[in-house]
Amino acid sequence: MKKLITLVSFGIALAVSAPAFAGAQQNKMKTCNAEAKQQALKGAERKAFMKECLKKDAGLDTSAAPSSQQGKMKTCNADAKTKALKGQERKDFMKSCLSNAPA
Repeated sequence: MKKLITLVSFGIALAVSAPAFAGAQQNKMKTCNAEAKQQALKGAERKAFMKECLKKDAGLDTSAAPSSQQGKMKTCNADAKTKALKGQERKDFMKSCLSNAPA
């Protein structure tokens, strides 16, 4: 009888937590897709980015951690966009920005 109660309790707990996990996973997927789109990633590069992005803990907010590489990338991309840089100018700016950004 104890085993039955334990199994039923476990089943209920699992059923209740599954939608929460699905929601968190969906939000993570949306965030990763948006970041990949912002970086204009395609093909294998996008696939690799998505794989790494989805591995990260859902509780981490990259905007709250600008010291991360992803945070640096967002900041530098925003600055380059504000300055309307293109081509080699943008590449040089991004290289400089990413190497000088606080770690």
